[in-house]
Amino acid sequence: MIEPFTLPFMGRALIEIVLLALICGPVSVFVYARRLAFVSDALTHTVFPGVVIGFVAGGLDGVFVGALVAGLLTAVVLTVLTRGNRVSDDAATAVVLTAMFSVGVVLVSRRTSYTSDLTAFLFGRLLTVTPRQIAETAVVAVVVLVALLVGARALLFRTFDPAGSAAAGFRVGWLDLWLNVVVALVVVAAVRAVGTILVVALLIVPAAAARMVTDRLVAMAVIGTLLIAGAGYAGLLASWTASLHCGVALTSASSIVLLLVAAYLVLIPVRLLRTRRGGPPVPERNSAHELVG
Repeated sequence: MIEPFTLPFMGRALIEIVLLALICGPVSVFVYARRLAFVSDALTHTVFPGVVIGFVAGGLDGVFVGALVAGLLTAVVLTVLTRGNRVSDDAATAVVLTAMFSVGVVLVSRRTSYTSDLTAFLFGRLLTVTPRQIAETAVVAVVVLVALLVGARALLFRTFDPAGSAAAGFRVGWLDLWLNVVVALVVVAAVRAVGTILVVALLIVPAAAARMVTDRLVAMAVIGTLLIAGAGYAGLLASWTASLHCGVALTSASSIVLLLVAAYLVLIPVRLLRTRRGGPPVPERNSAHELVG
C-alpha cells in the first residue's frame, strides 16, 4: 500500500495529484453550480495550441507558459463575447473551442516530428512529472486558492442571483472573468499530468459526486477534494499493480478518472435514498444569499 510510493516517480505523481485535488475540488463546485461543464471542456481544448507553440518554441519547458497564455486568452475572449448576452454562452464557447483547437491541430500536422510527444499532452503523463512541474502546480494552487478565498462571497452571489449581484454593485462581467481565469489556471496546472482530454473530469465529476451526499457547498468542496485525492492514490496503485504484477498496461491518469466516475455511480443510490426519505430541499440558493447578505 505504501511501498510503491517510495519510488521517486510514484511519489512525485502522488504529490501532483494531491495538489490538483486541492484546487479541483473547490473549483469543481463553482463549475457545477454555474453549469460551466461545456466551458471547462472548451478550456481544456483551447490550451492545446498554446501547448504546441510552447513546445515548439521552448521544448518541454515552454509548455507551461504556452498553455498559460492560451488559457488566459480563452478566458478573456469568452468573457468578452458573452458579456451583456451579446452572444449566447454555448455559441461563444463552441466557436472559441473549435477555432483554438483547430489551430493546434494545424500546427501539429505541420510538424510531424512533434506529434508523438504532443499526444502525451492529450492523455497525460502523470508518472513523468518533474520537481519543476510540481513547483509550478504548487504556485498555481496557491494563486487559485487565494483567488477563491478573496472572491468567494461575490462569486457565490453572482452564481445564484446574477441580477441581485449586479443591483448590489458587483461588476458581473469582472466576476465572470475572475471565475474563467481560475478555471483556466486549473486546466493549465493539470494539463501535463492528466492531459487535456481527462482534466475535464477533475472539474466536473468531483462536485457531481459530492452533490449526491450533501447540499452544502463547503461540504461539496471538501468531499470533492477527498475524492480526487483518494482516486489519485488508488488509481496510481492500481496502475502500478496492473503493470508490474499482471502485465496489463493501465495508464495512471485514466485509472484515476475511471475511479472518480465509479465513485459517482456508487453514490447515485445514496441520492435516490435521500430523496425517497424526503430529505431537505436543495438550499443552495438560500445559502448563497446568507453568505453574501
